[in-house]
Amino acid sequence: MASPARTARRSEERGTKQPPRKGRPKRRKSPLWARLVIVFGSLLMVGSGGTLMGAKVLLQHYTEGVTHEGGLGTAASTAKTIDGAINLLLVGIDERKDSPGNGVRADSIIIAHIPESHDGVFLTSIPRDSRVKIPANRKTGWNGGVDKINSAFQYGFQEGGGRDGGLQLLAETVSDLAGGLKFNGAAIVNFDGFQGLVNAVGGVDMCVDEKVTSIHIGWNTKTGKEGVPYNINPDGTAGSLKPNMRAQVYEVGCRHFAAWEALDYVRQRDLLANGDSDYGRQRHQQQFIKAMLKKATSTGVITNPIKINAVLSSLKQAVSFYNNNIDIADWIFTLKDIKPDQMVTLKMNKGEFHSETINGQSFELLDDDSKALLQAIANDDVAAFVRLHPDMINDSNGTPSAPPSRSTR
Repeated sequence: MASPARTARRSEERGTKQPPRKGRPKRRKSPLWARLVIVFGSLLMVGSGGTLMGAKVLLQHYTEGVTHEGGLGTAASTAKTIDGAINLLLVGIDERKDSPGNGVRADSIIIAHIPESHDGVFLTSIPRDSRVKIPANRKTGWNGGVDKINSAFQYGFQEGGGRDGGLQLLAETVSDLAGGLKFNGAAIVNFDGFQGLVNAVGGVDMCVDEKVTSIHIGWNTKTGKEGVPYNINPDGTAGSLKPNMRAQVYEVGCRHFAAWEALDYVRQRDLLANGDSDYGRQRHQQQFIKAMLKKATSTGVITNPIKINAVLSSLKQAVSFYNNNIDIADWIFTLKDIKPDQMVTLKMNKGEFHSETINGQSFELLDDDSKALLQAIANDDVAAFVRLHPDMINDSNGTPSAPPSRSTR
């Protein structure tokens, strides 16, 4: 009898829809990663026969419900065009509908910086536990104060603020942290919707750089049934392995990932072989973004009308894009030529822990180079900064990584 993994893999290859996996915790719906704004251009141009008029007709059909106004508050750029440097805030949220009392936090926070030349992208992940000052939001009853940066979304989301309010307070927090950085747009990514999008392109190819053990997916060694392999602690971390359970493991090496495998892989932070926790997960998320963009713009997708339709139809379920009053057509045709090999992924704190415990709560502190990187993003001077700080480049191509050092205060 075929295993659940094989059945899921065969179904994905045939394009059939799999029922939701039961028993999997909905916490930490990671992320990912809204670089699909860039994929739009190539797909729509091909789908419309390469004509601008045809692509604009398709835009109205496929982007209805994807684009939103607002969401950036005082962090919004006042520029009327995106002819210059572009900054996008990409947010993956932990939206637990089964436990609304726990609020909504930002599980993934990425700044995508496109220089004025529009010939590349710099992706910078901000550690979710970074200790920052979060501005007040009187509408939601938040009086302002110091907390982890991922709490900013929750403080803006609560008391009726919703996604728009959460994104706005997070954007304003990142803006202040980066010395007045302004955003031209933002995107919120939904994990469940993203799985359909990865299915639509037929999975992705990635190289695993450290052994990763899943705390979310496993199989009973006696019955063969799928289930959650570990007891999950109240904070969402892994406890003990359940009796007779075998966890899904991703070994070091290059391979093809089905949608469920790719999204499970980039969710993990607890049982990474090098113990690099959020820094490892950030690196894997950045790796996934590049792999997804490469696959979505590959010949096998953009020359296949059926796949193009499936990809674009999945966007509404995966991405909410805040366009800051810039026409979506301008976004698409400005960014459509950026390729995966023009993406540079960067890491805060050089991927090393700078932890401090205050009143029993552990925070990450950003070092001076990380703060300088944020200022370089605000000043559109990232390329020069990176040339002087090559050790801040994240190897997101799957080269085996070394365990990070820890600086605990």
